[in-house]
This record gives sequence, structure tokens and C-alpha cells, in this order.
Amino acid sequence: MSLLLALTLGCSPQPPSKPAAPVAPSVGAINPLDRPAPPRPIGATPSSPDRSCKTDADCTVKNVGNCCGYYPGCVNVNAKTDPAAVQAQCAKTGTASVCGFPAISSCQCVSGQCAADPRGNML
Repeated sequence: MSLLLALTLGCSPQPPSKPAAPVAPSVGAINPLDRPAPPRPIGATPSSPDRSCKTDADCTVKNVGNCCGYYPGCVNVNAKTDPAAVQAQCAKTGTASVCGFPAISSCQCVSGQCAADPRGNML
């Protein structure tokens, strides 16, 4: 009888093992989202106009367009923008954009790239 009991207990399912404890991040761990995004490469396509600069005077606000239409952006004063080509590319690829746009009143040169000047956008 004890042999039968031992065999029966040996065949019973095992209780689930304990899940591993979550690993706490180490002190000083770097969250990749805390780092600034790298600047976009300088290009000359409608969806990526030239944003290169050396001084603030190299930058201006132009309609760069998006899939909804008008979209202001800070670009090089000599940059060629083609909002219609941007919309055509959106239609061709079936891409959509969030409609609406920032109010950009001035631009500045930041690390060689034109960017909206936060001082000029305060209300």
C-alpha cells in the first residue's frame, strides 16, 4: 500500500515554479528615450529639405508640407520645399499625418541644423 501511495504521489503534477523576480535597473542605467534624437540627415528631397546652417541667419520658416497640407518648418534660407510633392508621395504610399501644425515665428541654428526658436514662439 505504501508503495502504491509513493507511486501515486510521484505521478502527481508539480506545482508551478516561482516566476523569476523582476530585475531592477542598475543605478545609473541610461534610458534611450532620455537622449536627444539624432539630427535628421541633410537632404534635398521634398520630404527632407535642407536644414543645414552655420548661423541663425541661415534659417527661415517655410511651408515644408505634410500629408494634411500646410506645415511650417525651419529650413535653410536657400532650401527648396515642395509641399505638393510631399502630398503626392503621401497619396502614393497611402501615408497619413496628424493634422495641425506648430506656430513657428522664428528659427535658430542649433548644432548645424535649423530649428524652431523657443524664445520666438512664446505667447
